[in-house]
Amino acid sequence: MPNRLDFYTLRLFAGPFALALATLLLAQLLERLLRLFDLAASAGAPLSTVLLMAANLVPHYLGLAVPMAFTAAIFMAVARLGDDNELDVMLATGRSIARIAVPFFGVAILLSLLSLYLFASLQPLSRYGYHLAMDAALHTGWDAKIEDRRFIDTGKGLVFTAKTVDADGRGLEDIFVEHIDAGREQITTAPRGRLVPSDDGTRLLLTLEDGLIVREESAQRLSTLSFQRALIDEDFTPAAPPFRTRGDSVRERTLAELRQDMRSSGARGEAAAEFHGRLARALVLPLLPLFALPLGMASKRGRRAPGVVFASLALLALNHAMQFGESLAESGRADALPAVWTPPLVFAGLGLWLFRSSLAWPGDNPVTRALAAIEAGFEGIIGGLRPRRRRRPA
Repeated sequence: MPNRLDFYTLRLFAGPFALALATLLLAQLLERLLRLFDLAASAGAPLSTVLLMAANLVPHYLGLAVPMAFTAAIFMAVARLGDDNELDVMLATGRSIARIAVPFFGVAILLSLLSLYLFASLQPLSRYGYHLAMDAALHTGWDAKIEDRRFIDTGKGLVFTAKTVDADGRGLEDIFVEHIDAGREQITTAPRGRLVPSDDGTRLLLTLEDGLIVREESAQRLSTLSFQRALIDEDFTPAAPPFRTRGDSVRERTLAELRQDMRSSGARGEAAAEFHGRLARALVLPLLPLFALPLGMASKRGRRAPGVVFASLALLALNHAMQFGESLAESGRADALPAVWTPPLVFAGLGLWLFRSSLAWPGDNPVTRALAAIEAGFEGIIGGLRPRRRRRPA
């Protein structure tokens, strides 16, 4: 059962984790926000559209930031225990390194479940929402010209057409307008008309000359009205083309949908690569304490830079190796199962070897010894290049 030392360790972990996660998210979002603001300014989209696109990007960047923040937080928490000699006290009282690592493995399992939900459904839906908001931003200034002899649906209960349309797309002849409101139909016809912008410039209104209105008053009664000039105060701006449905890309499909696609396409192809790639990224989180804990204990003497560099390179290499395996499976050159899962298995073996080697001698592991040897070699080379002072003769 968890005790006070576990909760104390988690308190040391929580602050750096929240700080690292927020920093990584902001760093990734800020770069994308600059491009989104440029896009919105050029298209005339409102600020709310930019904020909606940024919100849909959060699940994607969260999946990238959680492993890095989790590793950094473990490293900083364990290094803090070592700096205050609290780690030595725990070990002296009989608390093993494996027992110290239990709270971190518990958090890793919770984060793994969160990542599984993130990769399974939240990321695909938010990715489609981002593209949908992007399409809405690009069509903010939609001002398509009307084509003759074609019915135009404005998407607001209005359908109209014209036999002849001027070159500018605004002057109309032989006009037919159908308006359905509250289940009742109204037909308006006119030999001439023109689309004119509203006072605020956000809508297109229709002016008609010498026309006729036929309105359905009830199931048995129609009313007619002729006019010389009229203005229909409705929005006749043609609706933008509809955006595609979700699922055209495998990255927009949920894990359950990818599983169904795999039954027909087999163990190769985009669906299989995406399915195994998401599972592997969610289940790799419990392996991260195997790296971060030994490296954090080895930084007790103030040498934290080598451990941080090694952990960053290990995560970077794992990510690129998994991406390479996914590309092999997508192209059909390898099955997704071995191509995607081989890098996490190698990473797990390396982590177990590193963690197990630190059990015998806390603070010492093969990585720190190798880095110390490399550092000593560089110091020897630099020392050999320094000019030696000549001794003056007595």
